Amino acid sequence: MTEVRPPAAPSASLWERDEEVAAIAEAVDTLCADRSSPGSLLVLRGEAGLGKTALLAETRRIAERRGCTVWSARGGETLRSVPFNVVRQLLQPALVSMLPEEAREYLGDWYDIAGPALGIADPGDRHADPQGVCEGLVAAVRRLARRDWPLVLLIDDAHWADQETLYWLEAFAGRLADLSVLLVVARRPGEISGTGARHLDGVAAAADRPVTTLSALTPDAAAGLTRATLGENADAAFCREVWAVTAGNPYETVELLAKVQDSELEPVEAHAGELRDLNRSARGGGLVARLEELGIDATRFAWAAAILGTDVTVGLVARLATLSPDDAARCAERLRGARILTAPDPSATGRTGSGDLEFVHPLIATAVYNSIPDALRRAMHGIAARIVTDSGRGSAAASRHLLEVHPDDDEELVWQLREAAREHLAVGAPDAARRCLERALEEPPRPEVHAHVLYELGSAAFLTAPARTIGHLRTALGMPGLDGDRRVDAVIRLSQALLHNDQMEEAVRTVEAEAARLEPGPAQMRLHAVQFMWEGIHAGETITPGRSERLARLAATCTGRDNSERALLILRGFDAMMRGENAEEIAEVCDRALVNGRLAPGLGWTDSEWSVELLLMLASSYAYTDRLDRAESLYSEALNAYDTAGWGGGHLVLAHAYVGLAHRRRGRLEAAEASLRESLRLAERVGRGLPLYWTAICNLVDTLLARGHVDEAWAMAERHGFTPPYPSTIVLPDPRSVRGRLLLAVGRTKDGINELEAAEKAAAARGHHNPVHVFGAADLARALATEDPARAARLAVDVRRHAERLGTDTAIGEALRVAAALETGQRAVRLAAQAVTYLESSPCQYEHAAARVEYGILARSAPDLERGLALARSCGADGLAERARAELETGAGLR
Repeated sequence: MTEVRPPAAPSASLWERDEEVAAIAEAVDTLCADRSSPGSLLVLRGEAGLGKTALLAETRRIAERRGCTVWSARGGETLRSVPFNVVRQLLQPALVSMLPEEAREYLGDWYDIAGPALGIADPGDRHADPQGVCEGLVAAVRRLARRDWPLVLLIDDAHWADQETLYWLEAFAGRLADLSVLLVVARRPGEISGTGARHLDGVAAAADRPVTTLSALTPDAAAGLTRATLGENADAAFCREVWAVTAGNPYETVELLAKVQDSELEPVEAHAGELRDLNRSARGGGLVARLEELGIDATRFAWAAAILGTDVTVGLVARLATLSPDDAARCAERLRGARILTAPDPSATGRTGSGDLEFVHPLIATAVYNSIPDALRRAMHGIAARIVTDSGRGSAAASRHLLEVHPDDDEELVWQLREAAREHLAVGAPDAARRCLERALEEPPRPEVHAHVLYELGSAAFLTAPARTIGHLRTALGMPGLDGDRRVDAVIRLSQALLHNDQMEEAVRTVEAEAARLEPGPAQMRLHAVQFMWEGIHAGETITPGRSERLARLAATCTGRDNSERALLILRGFDAMMRGENAEEIAEVCDRALVNGRLAPGLGWTDSEWSVELLLMLASSYAYTDRLDRAESLYSEALNAYDTAGWGGGHLVLAHAYVGLAHRRRGRLEAAEASLRESLRLAERVGRGLPLYWTAICNLVDTLLARGHVDEAWAMAERHGFTPPYPSTIVLPDPRSVRGRLLLAVGRTKDGINELEAAEKAAAARGHHNPVHVFGAADLARALATEDPARAARLAVDVRRHAERLGTDTAIGEALRVAAALETGQRAVRLAAQAVTYLESSPCQYEHAAARVEYGILARSAPDLERGLALARSCGADGLAERARAELETGAGLR
């Protein structure tokens, strides 16, 4: 289409961008209309030079005219290894402008979690959880947005953003609906693959309108721009050739027309043939040739600027290029005149950083960087790393340069990269740490530290690449150098990686073999504890013969004097609970693992020496032996600890799931459902199919069934894959039992019976006879009451026997409910009355309500039924009332 130059257009790159500018203006108007306006996201996609940056600059101008606060950031091709680089650009100016106490007040509990990633707080000693840091960054923007409304965020060259920023960006984009912020993201197609590409795809999916794909200028627009620049006397053939040689790329068109002006070329057909040579000098090899024509000093200056990449100052470039201040100033001026470097435009970027130079366009920066001879480029990165380190900014800040230095058996470089990795882990950037340690191995390290570097690399890669961790740790353990506690740590970390990689048998054998090498003592006992732990959470039918007996004998020697002994006591208590041994004895063993009723120092929820599974075993042993007050205290402590520490991911999934389990056991079904839905929401981010995902969905289905929401439970199970095959680790409650109960509830009786029979068989093979955890036999007895009453009776007897062995009010009361369901007349009434008596003393109020409802129906007692229904309503179990009415319709009424 034909288009004249937009009135008062700030950039030639806005030619033929009316629709895009209108969409931006509309989004800004919507943002400014009301503080409660939902947030919105615009994604601009286009090849290099099509005007993405110009559109972001126009967004800034429109927004600032409307009184908006605008923050901006830009990815850099040579800066992708710098963690949180782009998000720091975005948020740092607002936070640095505050007093430290003001920034701490705004970020609240997130200050210590997100502050180090943003560079406004010192990192702690422990590894930061990436998910927690991401949540902290989202919270930081949310809080600042309320202060600075209306807020517009601009991110340019997102395809070159660092991995940590892209992780945050996807999470933030998904939560814009309840946050009044306009986010505009510009990116090139392609240029990125793998995890980063998936994050950017996730950002695009969150946009409330289709991605805007920019197109090249039409011939008419190129002609209009040519005449606006060179004068109306530019003839048609010349204008057409401008379009042809630039392919309508706005940036290249502007650069070409600038060169036409510089060369004083008359814009007529006779000179159209010269345009290709002029255009060639603006990019690639032509640009490099033009740079070389400016002289060796100017070339070195441009190379140094490309190495630095950001915050480019004449003084810093002079140091890197080994130029005097006067020579550097002359080179800077020469490069500005050649349109290679320019002064940043604060009105377009909003940034007033320390840099007083930048490349005119990223295409130029890329061409200059790639033109540096390989050996010289590596050497200059080494000098740049030293400059950064000497400035006191630390190894992490220098690491992007250290990564590019040529390997040269440099002991100091290995140390610097290890230090950088530690700093990256402390701010929640394990991928950056992994890159540093992988580069350290290329140096290579000295033999005495080589195994330590491999161990550190395995630890850094654990969260993101467990399979790679296995290789690194195996190699480290096969080399000299790892001794003492660090070797034990490496063995345990290797076993964890094997476990997460679904190599359970090998995980057990790994710690078993290492324990056999050691003399009796705390280290060996710790390894024994880990071995018992992995065996204890394995859900398969094959277990080590005599495991429970050996664990019981070993635990009998433990007084709880150290954490290895405490761990063994916890494992013994959990094993006894799963086997359905006496609840009083189980609680006594678990209590011995505590110190004054509390978790011992070093054995807390965020301590790294022991796995979270161990503490969940402790709490669950209490939960399934009617010590719900202790279980709830531990589950709540876990949730608070992870929230405070900013730990997300799997830890927070499990914390919410087990808090939900405690609510479910108490009979607080609405609260249970809320916690479990949050757990499942978080689990979706971590990944389906993992044991923690099963924990969330299994408990949620069980809770929905207890509430009587059968259709919703079925839909939830179908949507989230709650079907066989089951995970290789123990899930509480037993998923086969829950699945069988679900199938019975939806009328698939035969399938339900088959599932419950499988649950009973699997539990018997493992020696798991706790009837509260594995309730398949109880439900199976009810299901077989009519079809096979003899077998149902035998099952009920077994359930009663196991319940009395466990000895809890809940277990015995539930067994009596099963027995009553299989009887008739006064025998059924007496058993139901006994069930009410036991469950009245139980902390499990839902089961108490169900027992009262059943007794009220059997005894035809209206007061008992009403009391049961009132208790059911207080639990959130509205389905019990419907079941009672259905049974009453077939009964003889109430007294």
